[in-house]
This record gives sequence, C-alpha cells and structure tokens, in this order.
Amino acid sequence: MADLWWIYSKPVPADGRELWTLFLQCSCITAVIGGLFYNWMFASLEYSWHLSVAMAVSFSLLLLLTLLLVHPARCVFSMIMPTLGTKQGRKFLFSTCIMIAVVNITPNIISNIKTILQVIECICKNSSDSLLNSTALLEKVSWEFGDAIQETIHSIYKPMNGHFRFSLLQNSSSIYQKMHLAGEKISREFLSVEVLVKDSIRVTNRLAAGFFMLYLCFESAWYLKNYLTNLRFDNFYVTKKLECLAMDRKASHLLAGSSKKLMRPTGLKLSWDEVVLCLVQAMLVTVALMLMLVVVAMDHFAFSVADTAVRRAAQFSAVPVTLNIKYKVGAGVSCPALRGDPTRCHFREVELLLGDFNRTYHHHLIFSSAHCRISPPTPPNPSVLLVVGLLFCILYATVFLETYARRLCRKIAASFFQSWEEERVLYLYRKLSRRHRKE
Repeated sequence: MADLWWIYSKPVPADGRELWTLFLQCSCITAVIGGLFYNWMFASLEYSWHLSVAMAVSFSLLLLLTLLLVHPARCVFSMIMPTLGTKQGRKFLFSTCIMIAVVNITPNIISNIKTILQVIECICKNSSDSLLNSTALLEKVSWEFGDAIQETIHSIYKPMNGHFRFSLLQNSSSIYQKMHLAGEKISREFLSVEVLVKDSIRVTNRLAAGFFMLYLCFESAWYLKNYLTNLRFDNFYVTKKLECLAMDRKASHLLAGSSKKLMRPTGLKLSWDEVVLCLVQAMLVTVALMLMLVVVAMDHFAFSVADTAVRRAAQFSAVPVTLNIKYKVGAGVSCPALRGDPTRCHFREVELLLGDFNRTYHHHLIFSSAHCRISPPTPPNPSVLLVVGLLFCILYATVFLETYARRLCRKIAASFFQSWEEERVLYLYRKLSRRHRKE
C-alpha cells in the first residue's frame, strides 16, 4: 500500500511499470466515482437515466485524464474525500435529506390529506342524499295526512286540500353535480400544489447540489493553494520530520516546551478552539434534525388522522328517524251568548268526533356507503426513516471528525509535495527556536 501511494503521489512516474500502475489506479478510482456519480444523479437528483449515463461516462473520462496527467489535480481530488467529512460534506448530506423528504415524505402527507377529504366528501354526499330522500317521506306523509283530512264526516267541516308539494327533490341532481365539481376542483388544486412543490424543491436541490460540488472542489484547491504559498497556514503539528530535525540539532526541549501549542496529526487530542467549533456545528445539526422531525411528525399525524377517519366512517351506523303524527278533529256546539249565565243554556257543549289520524313513519339517515371511492391511508415508510436517521448519525459523526479530516488533508498535501513539507517543517522549527530564545 505504501508503494502504491508513493507511485500515486509522485509528480512523474519513474518508468513504464509505475506508469501502468498509476493508470490502473486512476482507472479504478474513476470507475468507482463514475458509478457513484450516476447513482447520485439518477436516484438522488432524479435526472433521466440516459442523461445520467451520459454525464457519468463523460465525467469519468475527464476525471481519468485529469488524474493521470495533472499531479496537483490528483492531490486536490485526494483531499476531496476527507473534505466530505467537513462542513461541505454535511451540506451534501443535508441536500440528500431534503430530497428524501421531498420525494418520499411530502407526497405521503398529501396522499393522506386526500384520503381525509375523500372521507368528508363521502359523508357529505351520503348524508345529503339521505336527507333528500327524507323529503320523499315527508311528501308521502303529507299526502296521506291530506287524504285523511278530506275523509271527514260532513262536507261542512271539510277543509281545503292539505297536500304539500316538495320541489327540493327536483334539484337533487344539481346538488350532486355541484358536490362532484367541488371535489374535483379540490383534487386538482392539491395535485397542482404537489407538483409545484416537488418541482420547485427538485430544481432547488439540483442547483444546491451542483453548487456544493463545485464549492467542495474549490475548498480543496483553496487548501492546497494556501499550503503551497503560506508557510504559516495550518502549520502547528509535531510531525515525524519535525521530531527528527529537533533530534538532529539536539533541540528536543523545543517540542516539550510547546506541547500546549502544538498538536500531533495522528493524535486524538482536540484544542479548545476545535472543541468549541464542534459544539457550534453540533447545535446547527440539531436544529436541522428538529426541522426534519417536524416533517416526519406531520407525516405520522396525517396518517393517524386519515386512518382514524376511514375506520370511523366505516363504523358509522344509520341513524333511525321516527316521524309520528297524531291528528284528532272534533266539532262542538256551545252557548256563546249565554256564557255568563250557564243556567240559561238549554244544552251543553257537544263534541262530535269527526276524524282520527295516528301513524308512525320510519326513515334512516345514512352517512357512509361502501360505494364511496376512498383510497386507503398510506403509512409512513420505515425505510425512509431509517435512511434519514442514518444520515443524521453520519452528520453528527462528521461534526467531531472534521478536525481529523482537516489533519488528513494536511498529510495528503505533505505526501504529494514532500520538498515543500520540509520547508514548512524548517520554518516551524525556526519559529519555535525564536520563541524559546525570547522566553
């Protein structure tokens, strides 16, 4: 592995064997990166498969030529891998989480809301239908009641025709049509909102992913540029070359006296500034996690409401309605003129029973029906929650691994430019010597 890395990090291969070894290394790297690039474009960014294949092949060929011919490009590309463990990598993971939420969680929420609206539409349609059918019962009652009134004993007491006519039944079809049009309008509006949200976030995520990719390459190139032009940049590590230089000049006490200001690139110790930075980044990741949990909670809440609405709508029983009509009519003769003195009235008040009507009618109000088109509620996908949880675990891990990723970037740059690393080590040694003399 050391020999392979030595060949990979050399500016120019020494012979044909090293050239073929470098070519095989670059070919393997570009094949793996091309496959990941295709999967990223097709599965995450949702490009078409033929465009994803074309972009992946073109990117792989360009990357192969760049890695094979340009030595600093190999260094920058090698530093991109550990740079994924820094804040730039976290931006990529945030973009992936947002895309997962858009593609999987948001349509699930909208689907469950549609189910709730379908339940409401079904209840409204069946209840209004049952209510309109009750008017037919009222019309039947009115006609029977009117016929009973007409069947009085004497024509002198016969009232006018007591029949009622209900014109509401004539507008039932228009009511159904209006309800159907309202339901279709709500469905179209939900569909348009869903398409608009998905398209907007998809385009935004694609632009953000492209920007993050370019910025990731720029940050690696910026680190290499500072490393090659500024001797003080990221130069506070006790490397093996620095230890050997101090031992050769019999100045090992310089490293011991500056142990609090110097860090070992392979050690696990973090400085106070690095710890504070990790805590701040962890708080930002926690805020993003809370927002994602709100979206997940909305998904579970929408499914719970939709599932409850469907189950309760299926359990709705018909409400019995009983209409009881008691009708009794009579006629009597009294002495209205002699009401002040009853003794002068020669006959008492006489009540003549002319008719009796006592009937009971039954009807049922129906709120739900098996003929309603209600799509079943869609439960949250547990695999989506698992993937999102895994991504946030990686995000929290990158918060604390960012310092070590930056140290790894320095080791990669030092292995590609060893002569310049010796200059940096010599500069740091002289800086420690001057500080020691002042003290």
